[in-house]
Amino acid sequence: MLRYFKTWSWIAPPAAWLVLALDSMFAVPLVLIGLVLAFSVTAAVHHAEVIAHKLGEPFGTLVLALAVTVIEVGLILSLMAGAGDGAATLARDTVIAAVMIILNGLVGLCLLIGGLRHREQAFQQSGVSAALATLSALTVLSLVLPNFTLSEAGPVYSPSQLGFVAVVSLLLYGTFVMVQTVRHREYFLSPGEGPNAPGEASYAPSPSARRAWLSALFLLLALGSVVLLAKTLSGPLALWVDAMGAPRATVGVAIAALVLLPESLAAVRAALANRIQTSLNLALGSALATIGLTIPAVAALSLLADLPIALGLSPKGIVLLGLTLLVATLSLANGRTTILQGAVHLVIFGVYLFTTVVP
Repeated sequence: MLRYFKTWSWIAPPAAWLVLALDSMFAVPLVLIGLVLAFSVTAAVHHAEVIAHKLGEPFGTLVLALAVTVIEVGLILSLMAGAGDGAATLARDTVIAAVMIILNGLVGLCLLIGGLRHREQAFQQSGVSAALATLSALTVLSLVLPNFTLSEAGPVYSPSQLGFVAVVSLLLYGTFVMVQTVRHREYFLSPGEGPNAPGEASYAPSPSARRAWLSALFLLLALGSVVLLAKTLSGPLALWVDAMGAPRATVGVAIAALVLLPESLAAVRAALANRIQTSLNLALGSALATIGLTIPAVAALSLLADLPIALGLSPKGIVLLGLTLLVATLSLANGRTTILQGAVHLVIFGVYLFTTVVP
């Protein structure tokens, strides 16, 4: 199965551009476009991982985070262009969906299946606590504070406030990356692990320079196709959501789930292999990149292109986000996990999904 997906990582980008060319001449079925889009996202992340492994830390982590962020921002902006009245809240819905999927769905699943197979798993509490502290600050500043500022009416920042929060978010994320990859790298290794054994990638040989350059080329092809395919799907997706009578927030959930699929698969595999530290690093790192990079990028493009953007959550969203951060802090507070923590997170995730569809 793994070899199958690696083969698709080389086939998907050219296939995506072929589908785009065919769609310009006649109508390509939406199911085929969606399938190619999913494979293109997976291919982009795979090639980013190859480049990251070749460059090493900290540059490898930045390449992977930037690649995922380009995908997410491209999807958000493409859908914002065709979302009509729902454009202003699409970025907010996507970001909060990513946070809830990661902290409740992904972390909960990893803790549950890891506990079922290995009974109890250990991780470095110092690194996880640092990630949760940074994530808490970023989520509250980006998604809660806009409801309580006075410069603009409604759940929005004024242009100066939006720019300031974007810069602060970028600085916080940059500081976390430096701590994780350079200054206190040992905080993010499994207990008893050495500095040269950060996880699954360290056991694989470094790719050749030729392989890295090819991956860079295919990464660009995949990223470009993802943005254009998402733009093609934006109109039909909005119509489908309206026809189903579902809230527009479900579009954000779909975007976040699509972007996080590759990291989610890797995190689950690590939990099954009794490497819960790797699972938590992948999950919390993805959540931090979602806030720390996506919000500044969307804010900058919003200011430059004068696109509307409303970041403040509803009261229901604030309650669920606060509960999520509290439970994550408590369940990951002692450096060991059991199935109970996983079950609690999955219940919160189920409540989030249900109240999104049935608000």
